[in-house]
Amino acid sequence: MSINNFLKLSGGALILAAASSLALAQETTKTTTTTTTTQTAVVQNPDGTYTVIEYPVGKEVTVQMTPNNLAGANGSARVMRTADGTKIFMDLSGVPAETKSYYAYAVDPSGVPTLLGPVMIENGMAKSEFTTPLNRFMIVLSPNEGVTSFNSDIPVSFRSAVPSGYAIVPTAVTSSGGGKKVATTTEVGSTYDVPMLNVARFDKNKDSEIRINFTGELQGLKGKAYLSPTKDGVTQIKMRFDEMKMAPKEKRFVLWASSPDGKYTKLGQVVNNGRREESEIRSETALADFGLFVTVEDSDVSVPTSRIYSTFSVTP
Repeated sequence: MSINNFLKLSGGALILAAASSLALAQETTKTTTTTTTTQTAVVQNPDGTYTVIEYPVGKEVTVQMTPNNLAGANGSARVMRTADGTKIFMDLSGVPAETKSYYAYAVDPSGVPTLLGPVMIENGMAKSEFTTPLNRFMIVLSPNEGVTSFNSDIPVSFRSAVPSGYAIVPTAVTSSGGGKKVATTTEVGSTYDVPMLNVARFDKNKDSEIRINFTGELQGLKGKAYLSPTKDGVTQIKMRFDEMKMAPKEKRFVLWASSPDGKYTKLGQVVNNGRREESEIRSETALADFGLFVTVEDSDVSVPTSRIYSTFSVTP
């Protein structure tokens, strides 16, 4: 073999080796990047309290219900989403004998719970079936009825776990400087004329009471809200509905905050089951100023759609 041919062969081998090394390095980098992205997407709440997932259409998903301080208790839920809504089939066992019932809630990405219904316990066992229009939620069982938000004061008996292969939906709430969660804000058309409350003039040392006047088919329903501005720029809001039996049944009463630039924030909702005299919504917002109003919705919504609404006015 001539020296020229030898050099040509050697050079070709070196080029092939270099190309192979470059391809391997690129593949390694690509794999590492993919792994990092996947881990970032699924890590939301290390303590497991936030387990909202999106349920696919036409596929039954089995979700384990994790008991909270209930030795020997077990639970699962089969969830099937269709074009007509999402069905949930609950199955519990090993529940303490003295327990007679729980209340099941579907909690959406913004942390707003929707009551699915009661779970009746007999001899430590229960089977229940529910339907919800939601497609992204976690399931929470509590002994408390009428829960409007889950915080450290609300007992939780079971909470859905994240099934294998599913990523947690990013939470729809953001944090203020103090680490408190506030509601999400959505911009829609200028449908409602809501006066601002001039929150800056409220006394930060006590709750400020504002009232709402209901009209039309809501005549007789009474409502008050108590606002507590804090030093870190967050306003805590507590709204109470009285005489709920005077209002239409099986409707969702949704409390909204309206910002000066026409954006609406869903603060919470209650469902009138016709059995309660009173209901309460607790929430907070980081808006510097806002108005408050209520809509009456037939289903769970992320923006106000009802024509029936009433605005709040400051008590003289």
